[in-house]
Amino acid sequence: MNKKTLVLGASLKPDRYSNLAIHRLTNKDIEVEAFGLKSGDVAGVSIDTQLIAYDNIDTITLYLNPKRQEAYYDYILSLKPKRVIFNPGTENPELINILQKNGIIAEVACTLVLLSTDQY
Repeated sequence: MNKKTLVLGASLKPDRYSNLAIHRLTNKDIEVEAFGLKSGDVAGVSIDTQLIAYDNIDTITLYLNPKRQEAYYDYILSLKPKRVIFNPGTENPELINILQKNGIIAEVACTLVLLSTDQY
């Protein structure tokens, strides 16, 4: 089962967790889209710098602090994901509430841990 995932806050820097997540997701044969501030390529995935209306996004995994997330609320909702993962440091009660009111699962977890324990 492919859980097409958008990494929101993707980084080209190899020491960033978003970068590692892209590698691990692709290693698990999960289709990945990525949005970040700088365009480039990570593990064969192009990082987009413009908001794209991706189709069939199952999961959005957040790597943006809560303050930066505010600008993306409408975008996240427009993609109609099944769930949004709030990685450590991205927890945001306001966005969690908005997601839940729209029938979207808000999961406070670590994408890397979920992948390594086969709970993704």
